[in-house]
Amino acid sequence: MTTPDDLLDCLGQRCPLPVIAVARRLPELPIGAVVRVLADDPAAAVDIPAWCRMRGHEFLGRSPDPDTPGYDVRRTH
Repeated sequence: MTTPDDLLDCLGQRCPLPVIAVARRLPELPIGAVVRVLADDPAAAVDIPAWCRMRGHEFLGRSPDPDTPGYDVRRTH
């Protein structure tokens, strides 16, 4: 289980807002840091991993808490 270094609360926001939020936050974090993006928009399940592939960051998967819809992203560069 990954423990996030940062948490972005994007609950209630529609895509692409969660993707925009993680794109803005990652440069503020050190390389290797993990941010958990809380997002309840169903599109986030597709958009966040796709953004990671396009930008070269590591998508670690859904957060382990089934009650919290979150996605873990590791900054790689």
